[in-house]
Amino acid sequence: MSSQFDGLAQMYEDMFALPWRKDLESHSVLAALGPVRGERVLDLGCGTGLYSRLLNAQGAELVVGQDVSEGMLSYARAQEPAGHLGIEYVHTLPPALEGTFDAVLGVYVLPYAEQYAELVELCGLAARALRPGGRFVTLPVNPDYDGRREYYERYGLRLFDAEPRFDASKVTLELEFGPYQETITARYWSREALEGALAEAGFTDIAWPPFQVSEQGMREHGKSFWGPYLRSPHASLITCVKAAAAP
Repeated sequence: MSSQFDGLAQMYEDMFALPWRKDLESHSVLAALGPVRGERVLDLGCGTGLYSRLLNAQGAELVVGQDVSEGMLSYARAQEPAGHLGIEYVHTLPPALEGTFDAVLGVYVLPYAEQYAELVELCGLAARALRPGGRFVTLPVNPDYDGRREYYERYGLRLFDAEPRFDASKVTLELEFGPYQETITARYWSREALEGALAEAGFTDIAWPPFQVSEQGMREHGKSFWGPYLRSPHASLITCVKAAAAP
């Protein structure tokens, strides 16, 4: 992962200005996560730290951002103002913090597991971080995404099969907006594989809530703009809870 993402920090930060991330994704993620005021939250695969900063602004007591990309972590740390937000960015979660978080957020983390065992391990990392009853919100590639190369172009991206679709098959994500043109390889996982991995890691109450558009986003762009994405989003939103007797 580090070699694929180290040089993409500025692009990922600027991508949050795109309507689908600003008015749909982040709006839906924060709604699914629920109130975090006074809570301890881990941003798993934090990237540039934008969600970490949003969680901090929502009043979380502690926010820890974890990522394997040193380039992303360096960018995230550089965003701390002179007064210091108090967000901790780490390459590996310290053992002392395991089992202490109320919530874990994992945006576009699961699509980079290349084998089912790695998928279970990523889910297990979230489970180990959580206290019993803690919640995990994550975004994988939508198992039913539209594979036509042009379908998501109006949103600044293309997503299509790099090979026949099966668990762990490669999918290609092309990002093209502003001055950016980048290609990223991710992995497809079926609904059954995703739910199986979460269950193996000790999660229950697995749900797939729909995305929702903010009122401002609907006013600015209208139903016709959002309709194709909402009918077949390129990502899915999954929520679940760590069981009291998780492995």
